[in-house]
Amino acid sequence: MSRLKLGIPKGSLQDATLDLFSRAGWKITMSSRSYVPTIDDPEIECLMVRAQEMARYVESGALDAGITGHDWVVETSAAVEELSELVYAKQRLARVRWVLAVPEDSAIRHPRDLEGKVIATEVVHITQNYLAKHGVRAHVEFSWGATEVKVPQLADAIVEVTETGSSLRANRLRIVDTVLESATVFIMNRVSAADSWKLEKAENLILMLQGAIAAASKVGLLLNVHRNDLQGVLGVLPALKNPTISALSDPEWVAINTIVEEAVVRQILPKLKAAKAQGIVEYPLNKIVL
Repeated sequence: MSRLKLGIPKGSLQDATLDLFSRAGWKITMSSRSYVPTIDDPEIECLMVRAQEMARYVESGALDAGITGHDWVVETSAAVEELSELVYAKQRLARVRWVLAVPEDSAIRHPRDLEGKVIATEVVHITQNYLAKHGVRAHVEFSWGATEVKVPQLADAIVEVTETGSSLRANRLRIVDTVLESATVFIMNRVSAADSWKLEKAENLILMLQGAIAAASKVGLLLNVHRNDLQGVLGVLPALKNPTISALSDPEWVAINTIVEEAVVRQILPKLKAAKAQGIVEYPLNKIVL
C-alpha cells in the first residue's frame, strides 16, 4: 500500500493542528513519549517534527509533505512546493507577523537607525535579508527563546513573531516595522509531488483541512417564514452566497437554510424574530467546501 509520509508540527502549532485534523475528519492520537503519532488513515504515516525543521526534512525526502510556517520555508531556503496556505495559528485563524520591535523609549524609529546595533531573533537569515534590503549593517544574534526580555540589556532590538502584539505590549515593546508576514502552509517534496497518487492524497487532505478552517467561525441557520414576510427576512440575513429556500408542505411557507458568521448570530436572531421568522435553529458546521 502506498503511504504519504506527513510531518505534523510539534510545538506551538501542535494543538491547533491536531484540532484542525479532527474537525477535518482525521483522528491523530499522541503518545507523551513518542514522536510517531497514530492516525486513523492507513494511507498516511505521521511524524512529529518541529516547525522550524519541517521544510528541511521535506526537502530531503525524509517526509513527503508537512505543515509548517511560510516563514520557516523562507528562513531555511528549502526547495519545496508550497501547495496551499492553511490560515490558522496558535491562538486564532489568522496570519502572523515577524516584526522589528524595540523598547518603548528607544530612539530607534526606522530601520536605518539599526546601523551598528545588535538584533536578537530566531530568524537570522530573514532578518539579515531585511537589513540588506534597507542597506543597514547590524549584528544579528540567534535567540533561543524569550527574545522579548533581551532588550535593552542584551540587544538593541528584536525581530519576533506575533499574532496580536499583546506579548510585545506586555513587555513594553514598540513595533517599528513588519519584517515578514507569514501563514501556515502545506508543503510537499518536489519528487513526491510528481507522484500522482501522493499528490492526489495531499490535495484531498488539503481540501478537507481548508473546509474545516472555513467552517471554524461559521454556523448554519435554518428557519421558516411565511412567503409574505420572505423579503423582510432575507434583508436581515448576511448570507455566504444566496440562502437556500425550500418549499414546505404548506405552500404559504418556505424554509431558509444559510450560513453566517457565528459572531453575528446574537445580533441577527432578534432581528429575524422581529421579521416574523419562526422555528429558528442554529447548528454547528464541521466543513465548508467552496
